[in-house]
Amino acid sequence: MPTNPGRADPGRSKDSRSIGAHQLVARQEEFRLGVRALLMSPLMGPQHEDLPIVRRQADALRDWFARETGWILHVERDGARLYKRPSDLTDTTRGLPGYDRRRYVLFCLACAVLERADAQITLQVLGERLLLLAAEPAFASQGFRFTLSEQHERRELVQVCRTLLDLGVLHRIAGDDDAYIRSANDQADALYDVQRRTLAGILAAVRGPSTWPAPEAPATLSERLRALVDQHTTDSEEGRRTALRFALARRLLDDPVLYTATLDPDTRSYFINQRGALAARLSEATGLSIEQRAEGLALVDETGALTDVAMPAEGTDAHVTLLVAGFLARCRETLADDTGQIRDYDIVDFLRNAKERYGRYWRKSAREPGAERELVAIAVDRLEKLQLIAKESDGVRTLPALARFKLGEVTVLEPAATRALGTSDTFGLPSP
Repeated sequence: MPTNPGRADPGRSKDSRSIGAHQLVARQEEFRLGVRALLMSPLMGPQHEDLPIVRRQADALRDWFARETGWILHVERDGARLYKRPSDLTDTTRGLPGYDRRRYVLFCLACAVLERADAQITLQVLGERLLLLAAEPAFASQGFRFTLSEQHERRELVQVCRTLLDLGVLHRIAGDDDAYIRSANDQADALYDVQRRTLAGILAAVRGPSTWPAPEAPATLSERLRALVDQHTTDSEEGRRTALRFALARRLLDDPVLYTATLDPDTRSYFINQRGALAARLSEATGLSIEQRAEGLALVDETGALTDVAMPAEGTDAHVTLLVAGFLARCRETLADDTGQIRDYDIVDFLRNAKERYGRYWRKSAREPGAERELVAIAVDRLEKLQLIAKESDGVRTLPALARFKLGEVTVLEPAATRALGTSDTFGLPSP
């Protein structure tokens, strides 16, 4: 029997609503993936796997970041750049892994070479042109010297190139950079494509350092950092509230935990009144779980993916870090001195004893005599980046969030028991 054209088909209407609901959920999930991808990779080149998602959700992502954080998002056909602004310029735990002042100078010089280069460049040509820039007297006056005559200098150049590869500024076409490090006669080389639009997005400053006239240039490091990121704020009550909201949102998205005690009085007052609504909006868009405590607030990624320092994680360094965290959490009351510090030698002694029990599961170098000090330095560095401790002159001071890693007795699983549980782990640690 034909359907009456004058009446709506209930089944079709129900299916349409169902399809619409599924499409809405899919768009929301894709938007969330785009937010998370940009937080982890603010600079995306044409080869980035999440760029198609960001491009499809460009309008929604651009509006959300502008509204919640004040960060500007540029999305183009072959790249995307989220211009993040740090809220805490004094945080020394940020930066590229393994980079010191010298490595950053080389990185900036490499970018300067690439800006003037053709669409393709070889590793040898990049090194030769970088040498010309490094020979400027201004660098020598600051004690910087780079000649490419030693293997460690070629290794430094290759490591800078690998950073640029990770950022999407370079794309390797052919060659072997490992062979270039070993080569002493310039026989080995590598060929790269230069992604100019991605290169142009490297600097996320409000104003480039080279635009300051010499007499007006900021003098101290703190003034220079402030000048790079300072943005105009409307001189009104609403403008001040917006600036506070942006600063808090940036810290919650960038940092493992936000401690109320670290905030100035105005920001603290705003945070206490608004943290529930603020955290809810950020959590909805990112998929992060809210943990509110009297000491502050944290947005936690239960998948462990939205972080550059995971804990717990696999490997010797990660296991040692977890053991040190548990030790510090258990002993913060008994070992801390009058200043609240736990001394480095107490941590070293603990790890020396722990090596007798767990050392057979660690890499060989970690089992060598005296390796405890290096392992402690690695663990302390990771815990500081997670804002679980604060480094002091000759020890550490524990922070409240470390309490979540106060573990019970650790059970070591022998291989037979491990196979019975269907896991490849060689040691078991209770969840915090």
